[in-house]
Amino acid sequence: MIDSEDLLQRFVSYVKLDTQSDPHSLTTPSTEKQWVLIRLLEMELKALGLYEVQVTPFGYVLATVPATSPKENVPVVSFWAHVDTAPGCAANPKPLVHRAYDGGKIFLPDDPKQVLDPATIPELRGKQGETLITASGTTLLGADDKAGVAIIMAAVRYWVQHPEVLHGPVRICFNPDEEIGRGTEKLELSELGAEVAYTLDAENPGEVNYESFSADEAWVTIKGVASHPGWAKGVMVNALRIAAEFLQALPTEWSPEQTEGRAGFIHPLEIKGGAEEVSLRMLLRDFEVAGLEEKGRWVQAVADRLQQDHPRACLSVKIRKQYRNMRYWLERDLRPVEYAQEAIRRAGLTPSNSAIRGGTDGSRLTERGLPTPNVFTGMHQVHSELEWVSLQDMVQAAEVVVHLAELWAERA
Repeated sequence: MIDSEDLLQRFVSYVKLDTQSDPHSLTTPSTEKQWVLIRLLEMELKALGLYEVQVTPFGYVLATVPATSPKENVPVVSFWAHVDTAPGCAANPKPLVHRAYDGGKIFLPDDPKQVLDPATIPELRGKQGETLITASGTTLLGADDKAGVAIIMAAVRYWVQHPEVLHGPVRICFNPDEEIGRGTEKLELSELGAEVAYTLDAENPGEVNYESFSADEAWVTIKGVASHPGWAKGVMVNALRIAAEFLQALPTEWSPEQTEGRAGFIHPLEIKGGAEEVSLRMLLRDFEVAGLEEKGRWVQAVADRLQQDHPRACLSVKIRKQYRNMRYWLERDLRPVEYAQEAIRRAGLTPSNSAIRGGTDGSRLTERGLPTPNVFTGMHQVHSELEWVSLQDMVQAAEVVVHLAELWAERA
């Protein structure tokens, strides 16, 4: 069904572009470099003949694939993928295409310490003979989520070339800033005009997610008392030392390094400042809101205790809501999930469900009233220099997208 070489070339061209987002920026998109891919996708969608291709002032690429089904009551289905990649690792990926993978170790040339080894990466087992794409060892690949972008573009190309395939109206959305938790903030659902949506941002072939973390962000500000260090006795209050006490008080059993499955965590992500003032940024995560609130109370309790221990300092805590577990809304009507499972079967795979130890744009969209499960792309080892993806998995994901649009038309 899907032109795999066209999908591969698009994916490689996308990942070559540096589109890292920036959590400290106040603009949307948060970085100017995301606009390069945004404009490229606008051009490619127009070249494929889609109408209503639009780029909003905030960098959302919107387009419509017109309906081919004669039915008038087919829901408008939307497919989403984000153009940004995670900040933190080095930029400017050099994608490497490994055709007919031999099943052994893959040594990444720019860093000999970076090796994809089936002994430690079980997802590589069974990929012998497939085409794998990696980075070169010092950067992310960017399959999160440019694999999703390329998959959707492959499906769009298929629909354009095969008008005999019956489906309802399809809305495409490529968005910025998912990696910093702001991927849906600047788009009104009325601009999208969809009744159901799917993000292409999951990992394993056959996977469809309808449960994610609930998430908050905590900021702890510690203001000390400045003094010349030579005359500091009885005067200075060092904010850095108090920050160290705070971090030391974090329970290790609530750390990302020690949790898995359905256990939540508190993740100190960033520390900024000096002896006079320090700001700590932390991620709070739990699958249930009650557990999330417990972690927020714990952060506040530690700050209150340190405030008592250091009365001349000033400690404040601010907790900001990020997103909530999309299961709370999707379980009221599981049709979007059930259709995704059937589309996966039609693509020759066995559907699986897993709770995401993270969040997607679908978490926020679902909470806002647009049910949005998350579908696989085939990406693995994301947010690391060992990130990789199989071309064959991306092709099957594109087939799932095509089947999903057909299913909503069939069952309308």
